[in-house]
Amino acid sequence: MADTLNMTEELQEECGCCCSGKTKERDDKEFKDLMNRLKRIEGQVRGVEGMLENDAYCTDILMQVSAITSALNSFNKALLANHMKTCVVENIREGNEEVIDELVATMQKLMK
Repeated sequence: MADTLNMTEELQEECGCCCSGKTKERDDKEFKDLMNRLKRIEGQVRGVEGMLENDAYCTDILMQVSAITSALNSFNKALLANHMKTCVVENIREGNEEVIDELVATMQKLMK
């Protein structure tokens, strides 16, 4: 878990302006599900890299990239649903309705 925290800190440093600096502790099930999804996506990306190195036909690569895009969208849907069920609900219960504006802004960015 310490390695994950270090990776998170490195990611926040790398992306700078896009990271809010907020954190969320996830339960084991959510964490494992999201990590499994990301590992599969990582494998798909490596597969596309291999296809490119092996001179695969353009449309074959495009189909794989489309599958990766779909997998990333599924990852976002799972993460967003959990965010709404946990972070957003908790903030509203605590009287912090600014979380609604944050959610709306996030969804607008996702729907570009």
